[in-house]
Order: sequence, then C-alpha cells, then structure tokens
Amino acid sequence: MSYYKNIDKYLTKFDLPKWKVVQRNENEKFSNIIVIPAISEFENIIKLTDSILLNNLDKINKTLALFVINNKKNDSNEIKTNNFHSIQYLNKLINKSNENLKFGFIDCSTEGNEPPEKDAGAGLARKIGMDSALTLFDYQIKTQKIIISLDADCLITQNYIQEIQKSFINEKINTAVINFEHQLSENTIQNLGIINYEIFLRHYILGLKYANSAFAFHTIGSAFAVDPEIYVKVGGMNKRKGGEDFYFLQKAGKISDVKKIENAKVFPSSRVSWRVPFGTGPRIKRFLENQVNEYFVYSTRSFFILKKWNEILNESKNICKNVGKDKKLIEEITFDMLLKSKSIHHELYNFLISQNFINNWQNILQNSSSEKQLSQNIKNWMDGFRTLKLIHHLRDSAYPNEKMFESVNELFSLSGSKTIEFSSNINFDFEKQMGFLTRLRELT
Repeated sequence: MSYYKNIDKYLTKFDLPKWKVVQRNENEKFSNIIVIPAISEFENIIKLTDSILLNNLDKINKTLALFVINNKKNDSNEIKTNNFHSIQYLNKLINKSNENLKFGFIDCSTEGNEPPEKDAGAGLARKIGMDSALTLFDYQIKTQKIIISLDADCLITQNYIQEIQKSFINEKINTAVINFEHQLSENTIQNLGIINYEIFLRHYILGLKYANSAFAFHTIGSAFAVDPEIYVKVGGMNKRKGGEDFYFLQKAGKISDVKKIENAKVFPSSRVSWRVPFGTGPRIKRFLENQVNEYFVYSTRSFFILKKWNEILNESKNICKNVGKDKKLIEEITFDMLLKSKSIHHELYNFLISQNFINNWQNILQNSSSEKQLSQNIKNWMDGFRTLKLIHHLRDSAYPNEKMFESVNELFSLSGSKTIEFSSNINFDFEKQMGFLTRLRELT
C-alpha cells in the first residue's frame, strides 16, 4: 500500500468532520505543520507567536503554525472568555502571515464546537490538530513533510523550524525528540521545583542510556516531531487526557529510530497548572506544597539490572535466529533465559513471570522468520512501557528510590563523566543543582 493510500485510509477511519481549520487561504498546502493545543492560553499564545516569528523564515519550507483552541462545554466562563480572546487574536494574525509561515487555528471552544466531555483533554486536542495536519500537506511536491508538536506555554529558539526541517531532510529522520530546557521564573522556590523535576526526567533517560535501552529518549508533548507516514502507522495520536505524548512516542519508537535534534530548543513553562492530570504543572504544585520529599530518584541498581537483561536479550538474537519451529529447542532457550534472569536478580525473574514471559518469548521465536524480524519482535516486547514497569517493579520489591544527587553522581561515574561534589544543604543550593542539571542536559 502506498504512502498516500495509508494516509487516505487513516483519514477515512478517523474522520473528524466537526472541526475545520481556519486559515487565510483554505486551499493552501504546507510541508511543515506545528500543532499547538491551547486552553486558556491567550497571553502565552502572544508570546509564542512572537517567538515563532523570530525564526529565520527565509530558510524554511512552507510552514503552518496550527493552534487547537479547546475547552469542555462545562468549563468556566473565564476559560471560555480567554479562549475567545485567543481566537480573536489568531484571526487577526492570520492576515499578517509571512510567505513561508502561516498561522491557523481550529475552534474546539465556542458553543457547539466543544469536544465530547468524555474525551476532552490534551490528547484529543493534539490528535485533532495532527489529524487535521494530514489534510494540509502538499503531497504534490517531494519535500519532507513534518508534523511538529508544541505547547502554547512554550518559547522556541530562532533556528527551531529550520533545524527540525534540516535534520529530517539531511539525516533521513522520521521521528525525533527536540532538545528542551524548562523556563525559570522569578520565584526561587518554583525554580528549585522545576530544576528538581527536570533532573528527575533526565536521570531516568541517563539510566536508560546506561542500560542500552532502545527507548532512551524524552517523551515531552511540546518537544517532538514525526513524519506523516510514522504518524498513521502507529494509529495517530491517542485521546488520553495526560501522558498522550509518552504513549505515542513509545509506539513510534517500536517502528522507527527516535533521534534527538540537539540544535533546536524548546523552553516549556515551569508554572503550576491544572490543564493535565500529571506532568510539569502538577509536579510543580506538589513540590510547592511539600507533599512528599521530591529529592529521590530510581535506584541505580535497577538500571544495572536492566542493562544486564538487555545484554541477554541482545545475545539471544544470535542464539535464537536459527531455531525455526523446533518446539523443544524453543522451550530450552526460553527456560535458559529465565534461569539467566534469576541469576541477575530474583525480582527480575519474578517480573518476567508476571509478564507471561514464557508464552510471549516462545511466540516471539516461533513467529520470527529472520534475524531482523526477531530483533523487531524483541524490541516490541521489551518496549519503553514494559521497561518502565520493570523499573517500578524493582523499586517496589527490591531497590527503593534513592537520594537524587548521590544517584545522579553514580550514573555520571558509570557513564564516564566526572562526579560533582556537593554538601548536605544541596536541596537549597540553586547554583549547585544547576550544575547537576547542566551536566545532565549535556548527557541526555
């Protein structure tokens, strides 16, 4: 089935006829489309559009910045009024568009246009924008098509669009995460909160890199991009009210190599927010309320166990590639792998049993006709979600979370990077914490 037929088939299945794209020329087509969900973001939309307009527009293919202004029917009048102002602003901005950069929006806010109550949220808003983007690409020309995911409370570097476009074209990328740094505010405690959260995120990715996981990439909704083919292959964006970015990128990571675009950068907000059930906003709220001690991260020992297990999985590719349909041999290999897992740690063994490893592994071997297919099936099984489940299982059964900065230093050492000296009052030492975060940004 051709590239275009895949997209047509997807659009037929997931048709969203209720919501229409408002742009200056409804027949205009694009190569890059930036999808930006927004709820009660009027002031931030002004800042973001100013940031987008600072990009070098002479060096980009035709690009559309597409806002999805959304709210539920029962949301407050304050939210609806804010969204109304956003729509008014974008209506004016549409007429001031540059030749290579246009602005548009989808009204999921005014009366009669609200999304269904049961689905309304970040995932559906992002999905509406991304699905709509598929109808707006210029398929008559051969330029790379890119769906770029951003959030309304972000700022971007002046090379953002150009670098994403260049990376996709020159490096043959089809899925990418984009470098990011959370914005700092004038509130010292809030800054400590966002530094803490970003260290937590990057510590996890550094642990995955140390363990040689294929899923060692960030999953942040405001900082990724994908081509239309990968987008439709994974079934498009999901409708989750939160975590939609994680689940989408995990699926994309199974069928493509997720690359990192280093030279473009997104600056997400560090504010407290009610917009999603988990993520930056709720985490900062929890930090400010001092609900729990946030200066703990996953144990380094858990990443060591993951690393050893990934080594066994990689070695198994050579052992298993010629088993064919020999059931006895398949059973022997499966139980041998379980024994190896037990020699690493009994809780790794317990986790595999809980994940129905015996049946799953035997199915993988029986249904892999080539080494390439075997590698893909192993990757599909030990995916990013199951990897996180393993880390959580080890946390709950064997290795509780450990102190943040000691653990980060341990990963620095294991990754061949110098450790950072710190004192017992580091939880209040902004400069020292920034030193840790700066190093983590270099490594992840």
